[in-house]
Amino acid sequence: MSFTSMLNPILGPIMSIPSPYNLILISFLITGAITLVYKFMTDQSLMKELKAEMKSMQKEMKEFKDNPDKMIGLQKQVMEKNLKYMMQSLKPTIITFIPIIIVFGWLRTYYTELGDPIVLFGLSWFWSYFIITIILSIALRKLLKVH
Repeated sequence: MSFTSMLNPILGPIMSIPSPYNLILISFLITGAITLVYKFMTDQSLMKELKAEMKSMQKEMKEFKDNPDKMIGLQKQVMEKNLKYMMQSLKPTIITFIPIIIVFGWLRTYYTELGDPIVLFGLSWFWSYFIITIILSIALRKLLKVH
């Protein structure tokens, strides 16, 4: 029994909802889960602080664009901050990667068996999912104050 067939009892009933609402619901569930894992697995105050520091350093870099020595020092500091930021966001990425790949494989199989129909705005399921997820991710991150 494959992972995709194990998802049929869970995701199958959602897919009985008319298209594109079924894909919107699945996108919302996946994006919501990712956002929640990201929020609770990262130090949000540190993320906010690092983001603010990098933004102010980038403004400083614009002021010192004629001074290469100062610019190199600021770039080094920004890269150090960016590395800390990336290390924080790597934990939730690793945790959510495998389940998302499994669900994505199930969606691909489901829509391939239907003949890859047009889902939303004349787009295939993949591009519809991609656009819906970007919109939902931005909205959920703002709503849940995820940095």
